[in-house]
Amino acid sequence: MRNARFEAVDGVLLLDKPVGASSNAALQRTRRLLNARKAGHTGTLDPLASGLLALTFGEATKFSADLLDADKCYEARLVLGATTTTGDAEGELTDRGPVAVTQAAFASVLSRFAGSLEQVPPMHSALKRGGQPLYRLARQGIEVERSARSVRVDRLWTIAWDPREPTIGVECGKGLYVRTLAEDIGAALGCGAYLGALRRTRVGPFEVRDAIGLDEFEQLSVELRRERLLPVDALLQTLPRVDLDPQACEQLGQGRQIACEASPAQRARVYGPQGRLLGVATVDHGKLIARRLLSQVRVLESKQ
Repeated sequence: MRNARFEAVDGVLLLDKPVGASSNAALQRTRRLLNARKAGHTGTLDPLASGLLALTFGEATKFSADLLDADKCYEARLVLGATTTTGDAEGELTDRGPVAVTQAAFASVLSRFAGSLEQVPPMHSALKRGGQPLYRLARQGIEVERSARSVRVDRLWTIAWDPREPTIGVECGKGLYVRTLAEDIGAALGCGAYLGALRRTRVGPFEVRDAIGLDEFEQLSVELRRERLLPVDALLQTLPRVDLDPQACEQLGQGRQIACEASPAQRARVYGPQGRLLGVATVDHGKLIARRLLSQVRVLESKQ
């Protein structure tokens, strides 16, 4: 069989994606290196961008959405006095002009972009219209109307000042397009700007300093590669914890609601004896209701 060599591998890998690789290419390469049967990611990075990409394998793919909605942090290098067709360094140059921006003026403009913003997604994005990614339409010279979306910038600051190519830090909520932010900052400065380089340094609780590069990962043996995986519940640490006895574990695996004294929670991570993760459930009116269980939980409990 084509996938006979792939195995059940569970866990989360913090990967430092290099510039030039798509998120899917990095995912598939990593999957092959782990011989993992099932893999997914928790939010893409453009080929232009480098940095933290949290990859999920096996049972961890069930909880990828927890990081899709997580806050993120970036380092972005802006190029002032120029604009491109894509808003970043991959596009064709559309305008270039003089730059006369002081560091104080730059900092003052940055302060305007902290907080809640209305942002129009760029045409060169993976958002879909009629089943087609916008970037494919853009490559055909087609531009469609996009509605503005509310995004959040928690913090925006200058990391390194250069009068032509300053580097900024961005802490933000989900859905922010940094290239659009770069263009908007350039427009506010009156000189234009595009995104020259982008690096993601944090996603939720995970930091890029704890990630491993693709080439370094490839040099490891399969055993050492798997040792780099975080446990499945690394994605669930922000959720309240509920521990169950063996009888309650069996009931949960059978799909039954069980009595629970925990405080009401929209979602909670649930464990059995010896700290074995069972999955995610909700606590409602004194009842624990399973929402997403690990496959082996259902299998084990159905055999009892």
